[in-house]
Amino acid sequence: MRRVRVGFLLPHYSQKSRSLMPEVVRALGECGALVDVIHPVDGMVDLSKVRVEHDLYVLRHTSGLSLSLAGALHALGAAIVNPYPVSAALRDKIIASRILQAAGIRIPATYLASRPDELLALLDLGPLVIKPYQGAGGHHVRIIRSPGELAEVNCGRDPVFAQRYHANDGYDRKIYAIGGRLFGVKKVFPRRTEEEKQGEPFTLTPELREVAASCGRAFGIDLYGVDIIESEGTPYVVDMCSIPGFKGIPDAPRLLAEYFFAAAEQAAQGEPPQTAALTVAASHAHV
Repeated sequence: MRRVRVGFLLPHYSQKSRSLMPEVVRALGECGALVDVIHPVDGMVDLSKVRVEHDLYVLRHTSGLSLSLAGALHALGAAIVNPYPVSAALRDKIIASRILQAAGIRIPATYLASRPDELLALLDLGPLVIKPYQGAGGHHVRIIRSPGELAEVNCGRDPVFAQRYHANDGYDRKIYAIGGRLFGVKKVFPRRTEEEKQGEPFTLTPELREVAASCGRAFGIDLYGVDIIESEGTPYVVDMCSIPGFKGIPDAPRLLAEYFFAAAEQAAQGEPPQTAALTVAASHAHV
């Protein structure tokens, strides 16, 4: 029986990395798959020689060369987790936020501007959170409470992406989806130590389960992470990630390996995983 082949598109790869991905790669091999880390690359790539050589590709980080290679492979018919159109949409907070809003999911009031000073009048109603529209991992997120702080914001030529600030209890509720299973982990923000990055597992309420599941349905995927804040008892989705780090989930490498193995088997049988995701992303192309 032919062994399934899985290729990983990673931002970086090292056996000493604190990321779960080296463990996932090993566990997937132990499941019987042939696994290759095809990015990062060791040298120059001849783009004319890029071919679909794996049953499944895993796009871990949706930026830079990894995302571009995934786009090229997608155009050649590759099966990718998560599908390239969805991964690209989730990387762009403008697109992702609008898709979530259209699906009826509660997110903070969200605004776009060409320049920070165009948001000045919004401060009359309270603080704003400004974040890179293509950022990830909570980097360069700022709470803006005054005109002076707003004047210090510099987004360069990028659009200014802002959301209404809602105070929480000091913790983000991160909900991770692997297949049909949902896991909740509370984490402080910002996270500085490895212990803080692991967070504290918590039991999901029925409301939070439905919020997280709705996010997956909005994009047609079942492997993702959702960041939720609860403010005065009301949950708000403040971010969604295609394939997060999954830190804080017991036995995460094994669960992910089993997920990728099953997806690779499905793709090898001519049934691309999460076919619905491609349709969902295409239907929102006008956003």
